[in-house]
Amino acid sequence: MQDHTSDLILDAARRAASYLSVGADEPASPSPDALVALGGFATELSERGEDPAKVLARLDELGSPATMRSTAGRYFGFVNGGTEPAGLAASILTAAWDQNAALPVMSPVAAHLDDIAARWVLDLLDLPESAVATFCGGASVANITCVLTARDALLHRVGWSVDRQGLAGSPPIKVVLGAEAHVSATKALRVAGIGQDQVTVVPTDSCGRMIAAEVPSLDSLTLLLLQAGNVNTGHSDPFAEIIPAANTAGAWTHIDGAFGLWTAVDPALAHLVAGADLADSWATDAHKWLNSPYDSGLAIVAKGEDLRRAMAVDAAYVSTTSDRALMHLGLQMSQRARGVETWAVLASLGRAGVADIIERTCRLCRQLAQALDAGGAHILAPVVVNQALVSFGDDDMTDAVIAAVQADGTVWAGGTRWQGRSSMRLSVSSTTSTERDMEVAAETILRCWRSVA
Repeated sequence: MQDHTSDLILDAARRAASYLSVGADEPASPSPDALVALGGFATELSERGEDPAKVLARLDELGSPATMRSTAGRYFGFVNGGTEPAGLAASILTAAWDQNAALPVMSPVAAHLDDIAARWVLDLLDLPESAVATFCGGASVANITCVLTARDALLHRVGWSVDRQGLAGSPPIKVVLGAEAHVSATKALRVAGIGQDQVTVVPTDSCGRMIAAEVPSLDSLTLLLLQAGNVNTGHSDPFAEIIPAANTAGAWTHIDGAFGLWTAVDPALAHLVAGADLADSWATDAHKWLNSPYDSGLAIVAKGEDLRRAMAVDAAYVSTTSDRALMHLGLQMSQRARGVETWAVLASLGRAGVADIIERTCRLCRQLAQALDAGGAHILAPVVVNQALVSFGDDDMTDAVIAAVQADGTVWAGGTRWQGRSSMRLSVSSTTSTERDMEVAAETILRCWRSVA
């Protein structure tokens, strides 16, 4: 049995290595034939099952051709980073470990490396050393975790216990956010029981940044939601202009920084997120710009007692003396050893390597935007980090170009609506992207534009 399992794992590793060995010119999206071939997966559950080796072979033969090549350098959708080699290798090993990281006693190695990785992230993002960072399923879960923490903390400060009294009849919390807030932030509000009638929307400028002069008066029952890295333009709210007044008023400031907080790592770009360290909580994701594997979001809270008040549970069988028991710092109890993969990525890259990722992807994004601009496209906002927003004329033409690019398959780019206009959204987030990839991308996009014009 052991030999059979070892053979299966080695076969999986061989197939994975083969998948990653494809050349740079491999299409970014699957062919129509590959999508049709997905019909080869049985839809009815068999009675007796099948040999695991045959299951794996079918998964590779039918599944691998039907993937989006989001780990390659010509995929520019959804701020999806690729996967650094050390992170991928660590994910394979930790999957074999099969550790439950809920409590330190359940996995000493998971607890130890999670703690190191979390502290390294705080250091890289220039956030308070005393803050508590905890890994979670992604930036959306991180936003939910932080909004729940903010809600409970604000009510606790005025003598209301959500744990004991619930939400019915509680003092109303006001929310202030920008017109370009990400949907994961508004989803977090809904999960927290905060409705739209409690929300004040602040106008944003042409780059999607909250206009500081338009922020209303704040008080000790206000949750202020700011953004590091607009999902369309990459621009960040002016933290240094807004947060000090919020702190004086006793409001809670949360920053949704799914990818934008990593701007702080590059000395040449850190000014774009100046003042972010003054907030009360932050959400980010090591998967996006750092290129850790998925499931590497981080919820970060300035004061650990606020996070534990909202997330800790009281049961004898999970009691612990540790201040860093992960099940008491987030929404999940049982959870995989997420932090190990980010630890491996950071250990392999070092500070200089992470800074290089940020600098290089931003430079490549500027290269792509400049080539498209030279070809006659319209860049809708100044490119400051790794996001570019492009129009090819009116909405119908822009939508047609996006459809043509996706059908072509050489590169992949998605569409969005930006201040009332259809736009192509380009996110250069993978560490595998090269200058040649940008050249091919620009040539492909302009060729597709000519084909539909």
